[in-house]
Parts: sequence; structure tokens; C-alpha cells
Amino acid sequence: MTLYRPLRHALVLTLLPLAPVWSQSVADPISAPDMHACKARWQDMAREQGLNEVTRAQLIPQLEYLPRVLELDRRQPEFSSTFGNYLNRRVTDTRIEKGQALLAEHSELLDGLTRDYGVPQNILVAFWGLETNYGSYLGDTQTLNALATLGCDERRSRYFSAELMNALGLVETHKLDPQSMRGSWAGAMGHTQFMPSNYKRYGVDGDGDGRIDLWNSTTDALTSAANFLQQLGWQAGQRWGREVSLPRDFDYRLAGIKSPRPLSEWQRLGVRHAAGGTLPVADFDAALIVPAGHTGPAFLVYQNFRIIMRWNNSQAYALSVGLLADRINGAAPLVHPPQGELQRISRAQIKSLQERLNALGFDAGKPDGIAGSGTRAAIRAFQASRGMIADGYHSAEVFQALGVDLTVAR
Repeated sequence: MTLYRPLRHALVLTLLPLAPVWSQSVADPISAPDMHACKARWQDMAREQGLNEVTRAQLIPQLEYLPRVLELDRRQPEFSSTFGNYLNRRVTDTRIEKGQALLAEHSELLDGLTRDYGVPQNILVAFWGLETNYGSYLGDTQTLNALATLGCDERRSRYFSAELMNALGLVETHKLDPQSMRGSWAGAMGHTQFMPSNYKRYGVDGDGDGRIDLWNSTTDALTSAANFLQQLGWQAGQRWGREVSLPRDFDYRLAGIKSPRPLSEWQRLGVRHAAGGTLPVADFDAALIVPAGHTGPAFLVYQNFRIIMRWNNSQAYALSVGLLADRINGAAPLVHPPQGELQRISRAQIKSLQERLNALGFDAGKPDGIAGSGTRAAIRAFQASRGMIADGYHSAEVFQALGVDLTVAR
């Protein structure tokens, strides 16, 4: 997600060119005629959406193509981080300590946001920490040019053209300075990394100065984040989830984000608090996830975990938000930290694993190098057929059993 930076008064007519952030020479897949055609299309869109003449005459003609943006859009990561590596890079002692300091510094604001929106203070601070390291890095790509580049690329033209129109509307509505609007290469902006549509839909003028500034106003950014989470359906008074311990003979086929059960059922199955003790008595469902397989930590996750995943559709990200929030509140480290994982796994290796599963009759779907729910289900079925612990995790043991050489597909 994301947001950005404003003009102080009215929109100036003598705008400087929006210079590209990247200057290196790369093969340009969008020719000048294509960009010209895109600008003509955006002029029509801007007119239909009621954007003013200054925007149409001054901003759209100055939009520039950034080769580096498409490079980043096309570049799929060669290696995937394991859960342990992902978590350890994000939930660090430094980030925990900084979060605790900011929790105290902004206590009055955060108390009010929890009261008004139902989102806990530590959750808001954790999002802030994960998105921009508490505002220390907001991104350096010019937002309008990034959106224009992606909007003129046929792969996701409709989505990014709409986001470009939203961004231009924000310039008008909130008197944002186009020169100062910088963020991620994908157009996400501000302390909480809102895309323009989310800025427009969920942005809140928290400090009451008459404008929504997600770059320079921490109050606006955190208030907007609280509003966004509330609108997504955050359940006030409910946790995101918790680390649990499992009985020695646990059936890992019951795990998975898509297999929720009542807490009372998990209790009956022998699931307990990680540090010991019974689960709470509460009338709601939870799903069990084991992000590092049976040798790593296990978590029961609730509805608010799904809300975090609507912010960023990644279980590792959502766990990092929840665990960072807990540590900021003084919780102890994980009882069962990830261990014994592969350091990193390439997409080529995952693709080889998927191909091998499919060849053996375990449907992993189209081999794409991404270990999603279908791949995990196929691994689980394969493990069960071989008498292995069916946790659905792509461990070194699974690669070996499938005959996929981890030393090759790198």
C-alpha cells in the first residue's frame, strides 16, 4: 500500500518536467508513439473523470517513461526467502526497540485511534515498521511517472491507468506537489505505502489541517491506516493469532489457512499455548499454519490475520506484522523459532519440484516456481503416500524424496 507529498498552496502552473529517476540505458519496450497514444487516452480519461484543465494541460504531457520500473515489474525474484530468514530480517531487536519508543512517543494519538477505530496501537506501529521502517525510507521513484510507465504497459494497463487518474485527482484535491510525490516503483506512497486508490478511499485528515498528507504527517498516515484496517473488517478486541504447540502425533493434514475450525475443536485435538496452558474459550474459528513445516513454529490465526493479508497477501508478511506487534508490546520471542530450513530456494527448484509432483500424479497445478496452496496440498499428499509427516512443506527431505537435486536448479 502507499501515499505522498503536497504543494503548500494552489497548484502552480509552471511545473518543472517530471524527470525520470533512472537514467541507465535499457531496451525500451514502449516506443514514443505508444507513450503518445497513452497520453491521448489518459487525456480522455481525465476529461471523463472531471479532472481540471491544469492537470490535463500541464501534468499529463510531462509524464515520462521510466525503463527501470518495467525492469522491476518484470523481474521475478530468482530466490525465495524461507520463513525464518524473512522473519529474522523484519522482526529485529532494533525494529522492536524503535517501535516501543514510537509507541510511547505517539501514545496520545494511538490511544485515540484504538478508541475510534478499534485497531490496537501496537498493530498500527507494526504496519508502520514493516512498510517503511517507521518512515525512514518512503521510496525514491516519482509516483506519476511510475504509474504512467505501468499504465502504458499492456500487461496491467487498465489497473495502473486507473491508479494514475486517482493520483492526478489527489494532486488536485489535496494540493500535492507532483515533484515531491515519490514512493515505490509500483506507485505506493507515504509512511504506510498506500496506492492512490486507497489514499483516495481511506485517507483521513488526522491532524485537521484541511489536507491529507501521508508523507509529511505521521498523524494523517497512522489515522489513514487505522481507517483502512477498520474498513477491511478488523475485529476490535480480537488478536491476530498466537503461537501454539502441537501434540507429537498431530495430523498435519488439518493445517492450512483454508481449513479453519472452532477453537474448542483445536483444544480437543491437543493444541495448546506454545508456552503451555489451554487455549482461550471463545466462540470463533481459527486456522492452523506451519510456515516452516513441522520442525518450526505453529500458529493458530484468526479473522484479523486474514485482514492483515488483505493489506499484503503473504502469510510471512502477516505473521511478521503480528509478531512484531506482540514484541513491541513486550511479548517474549518465539518458543519454537524456525530451524533446519534451507537457506533459500530458487523458483527453478520449486518448478522442478512441481513438475516432479505432477509426473507422479500429485496435482501441483501449472509449474510456476511459486509454492502456493495447490503445491502445498500436492506435497502433503505425496508425503502421506510415503509415510512422511504430511505438513505440506518443501523441506530438503521432500526434495530428496522427489529426486530433485538442490545443487542443480540454481
